[in-house]
Amino acid sequence: MTKNLTTINQFIDKSIGEWKSIRSTHTLAFQEFENSTSKIYIKHINSKNKKVVEIFKNYKLTLNPEGIAISIKWQTISDWEEDDRREGDETILIFLPKDENSGIILRNKGYTESIISSSNYFLDEQNNLNIKTIYQSTVSEERISFLSSHIRSRFSTIRNQANNSVIQTSHTSEIRKIASLKD
Repeated sequence: MTKNLTTINQFIDKSIGEWKSIRSTHTLAFQEFENSTSKIYIKHINSKNKKVVEIFKNYKLTLNPEGIAISIKWQTISDWEEDDRREGDETILIFLPKDENSGIILRNKGYTESIISSSNYFLDEQNNLNIKTIYQSTVSEERISFLSSHIRSRFSTIRNQANNSVIQTSHTSEIRKIASLKD
């Protein structure tokens, strides 16, 4: 087995910046697909930030200085509606490493179900970040890969928890805005 070359800290540091996202989502139950483009902003936030403190309170945990907190904001344009609907939001992720390559992620709200949620993560031998979240009725699995320093690829699958059937799949290509590195 090959030793990982990237730690979670390094993976997160590589992810900081502004990204343009092109996403294709396939909702299998309805046999429909959606294409969307987004601007995504990923930045470190201080572990004493009030949003981070609130997440620890929600989980009834003591603030952990070992945690790595990031904010992910996005602005999306989707072709799902005829009027090319625009949406935006923000989520806070706190990575609590068990070791250099695995741990738990605390979130202020989930991706698949809009509730507070936690995920397990690990970096595999190819330096892909793998995230698994078990919600009330679904299970989300995601793999994020760097194809180059400024191009990421994300694959995700959402399954029904009751019968393990695949509900939705998606693929996202993300391209970093180079000028954002200088900010």
